Amino acid sequence: MKTLALLLAFTVSALAAEAPLAWLPSRTAIIVCDMWDLHHCKNAVTREVEMAPRMNEVLEKARKDGVLIIHAPSSCMKPYEGTPARERAKSAPTAARLPDKIAEWCKQIPAEEMAVYPLDQTDGGEDDDLAEHAAWAKVLAAKGLNPRAPWTKQIDVLRIDQDKDAISDSGVEIWNLLEARNIDNVILMGVHLNMCVSGRPFGLRQMAKNGKHVVLMRDLTDTMYNPARWPFVSHSRGTELFVAHVEKRICPTITS
Repeated sequence: MKTLALLLAFTVSALAAEAPLAWLPSRTAIIVCDMWDLHHCKNAVTREVEMAPRMNEVLEKARKDGVLIIHAPSSCMKPYEGTPARERAKSAPTAARLPDKIAEWCKQIPAEEMAVYPLDQTDGGEDDDLAEHAAWAKVLAAKGLNPRAPWTKQIDVLRIDQDKDAISDSGVEIWNLLEARNIDNVILMGVHLNMCVSGRPFGLRQMAKNGKHVVLMRDLTDTMYNPARWPFVSHSRGTELFVAHVEKRICPTITS
């Protein structure tokens, strides 16, 4: 029987560790978090566009192997209403075990309570040059979009297989899907790690605290972090620091 060969990275008592693991594709789902078509931060869009082709390759391979792909572009369900993939998510039967507050954001789990949060993201994490950011906002407004929330759908580079995939931004719907298919293993990828990927109702924290075997695909994610804020490191280093926080406090990580 074919399995997915994973190498988990995690931290135990401040020591980094790795461990091999094999998951059955039929018991595994990938959740693609908020890979929107547009974003208010121009640099975030640039990094997402760079990431998307590799992400699509991973999704195509996983789908072929039998993994359920769940596309979760939050606040963008309207373009997908009535499609088979959207209906697949909506029609999943209500789970017998529906966790409390699975419909809500989760900003912290107990393992994080004593930890120092690794990044100052109080400015929203935008790292654009101010002039470029202002120009980008004008471009978005000229398209009739809200410059603060311009996303309308998932980025087109990521193919949605209407015969196999699901589309949802609901923690309840996604949990129902997982339970209906006896899926215990979940891989999260997408953006942004220190916000949506960790905190959404279908994010890392909710999956971890409610008993799923969840991992982050760390080379297919990004953060919203401004190097002008603490700890005053590069954007890429900021992402590394948050990945380390995830490995120590939330769940293991893997690479594609």
